[in-house]
Amino acid sequence: MGIFERYLTLWVALCIAAGVLLGNLVPQAFALIATLEYAHVNLVVAVFIWIMIYPMMVQIDFSAIKEVGRQPKGLLLTLVINWLIKPFSMALIGWVFFRVLFADWVDPHSAGEYIAGMILLGVAPCTAMVFVWSQLTKGDPNYTLVQVSVNDVVMIFAFAPLTAFLLGVTDIQVPWKTLLLSVVLYVLLPLLAGILTRHLLERHSSSASDGMDVQELLQRLKPWSVLGLLATVILLFGFQAETIIAQPHTIGLIAIPLLLQTYGIFAIAYAAAYWLKLPYRIAAPACMIGTSNFFELAVAVAISLFGLHSGAALATVVGVLVEVPVMLSLVYFANKTQHWFVQN
Repeated sequence: MGIFERYLTLWVALCIAAGVLLGNLVPQAFALIATLEYAHVNLVVAVFIWIMIYPMMVQIDFSAIKEVGRQPKGLLLTLVINWLIKPFSMALIGWVFFRVLFADWVDPHSAGEYIAGMILLGVAPCTAMVFVWSQLTKGDPNYTLVQVSVNDVVMIFAFAPLTAFLLGVTDIQVPWKTLLLSVVLYVLLPLLAGILTRHLLERHSSSASDGMDVQELLQRLKPWSVLGLLATVILLFGFQAETIIAQPHTIGLIAIPLLLQTYGIFAIAYAAAYWLKLPYRIAAPACMIGTSNFFELAVAVAISLFGLHSGAALATVVGVLVEVPVMLSLVYFANKTQHWFVQN
């Protein structure tokens, strides 16, 4: 591991602090960057995420994707966690905390909005960042691509009715532009770029002895992938810096059930992967997909349904704030316990 990967947790912590500091010192700069969006998707963040996941897409070997069908248990685990467990457990945990445990500290209207924001996070499985977690846990890039693609297809059909059911309303307006644009930006375009890059490198290396091969390119791109992650963290925390400083108590209350949900879902997924005897290269990304969230979509829907300054929007933003450090801790745990799984 290089210096970037070895001390990634430290770099993320420093970037969180830098984002909060810069967001309070120069809020106008972050406000300007925040306006550079289309369909609630911030284009600057999209570029950094693209930089993050492009190297992972170069790793994908389409000739190996046909092997995915021989191990369907990983796909089944992802689908069960994302669509049959996680949305309902998130709704239940939100209700227990804000209707029962925190009832004396939060007014009923705000409590309802916080629960709604948590539900939106629970119904939106991760699309882009999971490629980062997969790489950090040495997951199979081909299998991860298939898992993400299947989840994206299911999300197109299941997101609206499941969200409407859990929120108890029937007029959910899914921002389809946000959903489709996110899939294009975070999956389709980097995938096409990765396929083209890999094809050109393989063709050139086979015809020239001094040509760069895929592994050499990946080694050169690896620092850029981590820098893309760190830049994304700075921007996300910079966007919400004033809220973090102004409402630390509320953010803490929302973060507690989100942390419980995240670690709980990972524990369920990890135990199921062990019970199913999944190889580690499949088990790790499958659990990461089930644990992390598609926060871009959740934030966009919260804003469109409840408003920019609503409790629901704040809850989805807190989801963004806790996700990176929590997922890094789970990456560390997975790597330390990979010997529990088959390594083929």
